[in-house]
Order: sequence, then C-alpha cells, then structure tokens
Amino acid sequence: MPHNRLQEVLQKHEDSLLKDWLALQAATAGRRPSAAEEQKSAAQSREFLATLRQATEQGAGGDIARPEWASAREFLNAVSAARAKSGSTPTQTAMFIFSLKEPLFQRLRQEIGDGPELSSELWNATTILDRLGLYTMESFSRTREEVISRQQQELLELSTPVVRLWDNVLALPLIGTLDSARTQIVMQNLLEAIVETRSDIAVIDITGVPTVDTLVAQHLLKTVAAARLMGADCIISGIRPQIAQTIIHLGVNLQDVITKATLADAFAIALQRTGYTISRRAAPAAR
Repeated sequence: MPHNRLQEVLQKHEDSLLKDWLALQAATAGRRPSAAEEQKSAAQSREFLATLRQATEQGAGGDIARPEWASAREFLNAVSAARAKSGSTPTQTAMFIFSLKEPLFQRLRQEIGDGPELSSELWNATTILDRLGLYTMESFSRTREEVISRQQQELLELSTPVVRLWDNVLALPLIGTLDSARTQIVMQNLLEAIVETRSDIAVIDITGVPTVDTLVAQHLLKTVAAARLMGADCIISGIRPQIAQTIIHLGVNLQDVITKATLADAFAIALQRTGYTISRRAAPAAR
C-alpha cells in the first residue's frame, strides 16, 4: 500500500473519532455512567488511540505480538485488570475495543471512498481490532481467575478458624468438604495456633462435615499426626452414628485418636486432661 490509511485516519480524525467512540461505549454500558466514569473512560480511550496510532506509524501490521505493539499490550493489560477488579462484565470489557470499529470504518470510507482499497483497509483494521479485542478478553480472564483464586483462598482461611476454648485447649470447627487444599490450610492454621498459644489439646470438630470417606479420614489422621509432632494431642468430636458406621466400613484405624459424639463431650475430656474439673455451683438456700 502506498499510504498508511489507518494511521492517517487516526491522526486526522482523532477528536471526532474519540467522541463517537465514547458515545458507543456509553450506549453499550446499559446505564448512564457517572461523571468520574466518563472522565476515566475518555482518558483510557484517548490513550488507546495514541498507542494504536503509534503502532500503525511504525508499520506494525496485524501481528500484535510484535514489539511495536508492546505499549498497546501493556495498556490493555492494565485496563483489563482494572475492569476485572471493579466488577465490569466480559461484554463491557470487550466492547471497549469492538465499539471502535463503527466510527473507525466510517472515517476510512470517508477518506478512501468505495473501491478495492477500502476493502483492503477495512480488512486490515478489522484484523487489528479483533486481535486486540481477543487479547483484552484473555487478559481480563486471567485477572478474573486470579481474583477468584485469591478469594477462594481467603474463604478457605476464613472457613477454618482456630478458637481458643480454654487455657491450653484449642478448637477447630470444620464445615463443608475437606479436600487436600483445605487440609493444608487446616493443618497450617492449627499448627501455628499450637505454637502461638502453646496449647496441649486441640479439638477437631467435624459436626459440619457432611460425609467422611477414606480421603477425609486420611486428612484428619495427617492433621492429628502433625499436631502430635508439635506436642499437642487431638480429640475428634462430631462423630455421628452414620459417620461411625462409614469409618468402620472403610476400615480406617482411629484407635489411637480420642473421638466423641459432641463438642461438649470433647471439651470435658480436654479439661480433665489439662487438670481442670467442672462442678455445679450449689443453689442458694431459700430464705
């Protein structure tokens, strides 16, 4: 091609192109944006047009993996990450790029007119914007996956609290499924609490665990063994009749572990083993 038409259009029609593009972005948002959102969107859109013009001036072509597109990729990574963290939808994020097509194609037609050159330029612009749009969605998805993974990790940590019941007595109430990832967090939280509080007894309550299979039983035994290495004994409470039958059926050996039906029974055993006794205060004499 004798001239870089895309670069010329981006430079010549930047202001009108930006105005129409922002209007289309607002239309696809599904709601009226606030003044701060409009200002931020305008700044991001102007910066993207600048990076797009810079890449086309360098003759980057449609291969966005080339070094000439580095600034555009870096910018789109930042925009995608920010939108993923702020709660934007995938469609809203993708339309940041794809909504540029209509005003850009209009100005290419205005500059070139109908003919073979227009078809070539439209194809070139379509290829670039499609690839940049797909890159934006990939970056958005990566950030969303990182956010979800971090939230899941935080939920796992919150769902395995270690509670201090008494001097030298800890309780670890478990709710939900106990898998390998959660077992690691359970074990880490419990061991850290044992070291911090110098506790001798840890009560692991599985009342909230819906089912106990071989894998769950193995996880419990590993946690008990790790606690013993730190100098603390474990009591497992919440052993319901169906769980007891399942454990027997599976052939899991819990003979070396104290088990109780309720947390209250386990707490009473823990107090006895730490030298405390529970007594009822005598009722005051009637006057």
